[in-house]
Amino acid sequence: MKTPQLHDSRRYTGPNLLLPGAGAVLEVNGDDAAVRAGSEAWRRHLGPLLEAVGWGASEVAVDFTRGGATLAFSAPIDTLYAACELNEVAWSCAVADLDGTAPAESVDAALTRVRHAIAAEAAPRWHELARAARDHDVTFLWDDDEISLGVGAGSRTWPVSDLPAVADVPWGEIYDLPIVMVTGTNGKTTTVRLLGAIGRAADRVPGFSSTDGVFVGSQLFDGGDYSGPGGARAVLRHREVTFPILETARGGMQRRGLGVDHAAAVAITNIAEDHLGEFGVPDLEALAEIKFLITKAAGPGSKVVLNADDEETVARACSISAPIVWCSTDEHNVVVQGHVASGGDAYVLEGDAIVHHRGSVCETITSVADVPIALGGAARHNIANAITATALAAIVGVSNAQIAQGLSEFAGDATDNPGRANVYEIDGFRVIADFAHNPHGQRAFLEMVQALPAKRHFVLLGQAGDRSDESIRELTRIAWEGTPDRIYIKEMDEHRRGREKGEIPQLIEEELLAAGAPQAAIVHAASELEAVELALSEAQPGDLLGLPVHAQRQAVLDLLASRQAR
Repeated sequence: MKTPQLHDSRRYTGPNLLLPGAGAVLEVNGDDAAVRAGSEAWRRHLGPLLEAVGWGASEVAVDFTRGGATLAFSAPIDTLYAACELNEVAWSCAVADLDGTAPAESVDAALTRVRHAIAAEAAPRWHELARAARDHDVTFLWDDDEISLGVGAGSRTWPVSDLPAVADVPWGEIYDLPIVMVTGTNGKTTTVRLLGAIGRAADRVPGFSSTDGVFVGSQLFDGGDYSGPGGARAVLRHREVTFPILETARGGMQRRGLGVDHAAAVAITNIAEDHLGEFGVPDLEALAEIKFLITKAAGPGSKVVLNADDEETVARACSISAPIVWCSTDEHNVVVQGHVASGGDAYVLEGDAIVHHRGSVCETITSVADVPIALGGAARHNIANAITATALAAIVGVSNAQIAQGLSEFAGDATDNPGRANVYEIDGFRVIADFAHNPHGQRAFLEMVQALPAKRHFVLLGQAGDRSDESIRELTRIAWEGTPDRIYIKEMDEHRRGREKGEIPQLIEEELLAAGAPQAAIVHAASELEAVELALSEAQPGDLLGLPVHAQRQAVLDLLASRQAR
């Protein structure tokens, strides 16, 4: 039996899949039988080690996946690096058992080293401030450099090297604000940006973290992917913010846990295939479990907003104890109908209006015609995003009139919503560019393009190499359902990910021809930018170009903006 290998050792800094709070975690890989034997040995050694350092009450958890396991235990927030060292000691003892050898370092020597690490890391004032924050019912946030109390405009932050005594904290100036959290496979960023527009319409100062950066008001505060705990802290510590909104992506939740342990409103937009088989996420069920972690932040007084049109979400809803607010673009959705009949809250598309039902009470929020990103009703996925944003905003006290105003003022162009269904008018034809990158998102985008009237429809098609052949074929069939007049197949060297050059374009062409597409409708391009340039050169007034862009996104958007400006 081959000894399993240690893949990763890290900290959980917030509520996570295995523990209610902070802790140390190992990821190990190997043959299933060996991993289970190693995990059992790890647990045998860990117990006495925890007792030896005074952590005997720690919660211990193990989670097995195909070809691996996650091994974790809870630990004090101020000594997590030392906790990781102790976790590695337990694993090295387990490996020694499996190999029939002695550990490279004796247990006594390892314990001496870890005790020194605990003593060096320990910061009693952290715990004093955390307890005081609980007593004053305000948020406590920490990282390696700073500790803060309160949220947004009600927050105060101190460097860890100069923490105040509890008695010196200006408690009368510190308070919380209702926090909104959004996760899901697709639609997170658009929903968060819509909430930002709604917050501005309500005369609040929105602060939101996202895959595109941290924004305060209408300004970019810090660029980059800030959809994890670090982005959450940046928003919640910014003292201009009065409307905090946190995009919460899978990666941050899976690796570090939640950035906060409570929120007034949390939402899951949808759960669909994305990078399955990677990052220890073997299937859709495992992905759903990670997404639903966000509901741990829904405590007393909180509500959870869910998509009633998403089968995976509906199947897991019974695991939630907080009140649910259902959203749907189908007024006949049976989940919504049953929920409303029992007195529950739901936001639904009825005809061309977004409507709120609370038991027998019904209120119209706005018309789809007044929501620019809906593109007259063709962009069903954006209607779903608008409905989710509406529900979340209402939970945190925004009025229906302010919600309607915010939705109407969100243009959805490259300024308001860069890379998400951005529309360009060029020489009498229309171009729609979108960053849709997984099958679920690309299906929504292609269905939107096909629903819009045009003299001719052109579609750009390509896929990253880490998708399965069947996933690529399915996407191709979806693209051909609308029988576009031209399909531009792009090579994406930047995203081949182990595939041979030309392999994916050939796969797409084969599937198009099998579906009935004429050879004359298929155009090949050596790059994404070249494909876009070809499509622009062939377009005529009245045509519509649907361009999912991934590999050269900024170059494509710059080209489209330049052509539109001319």
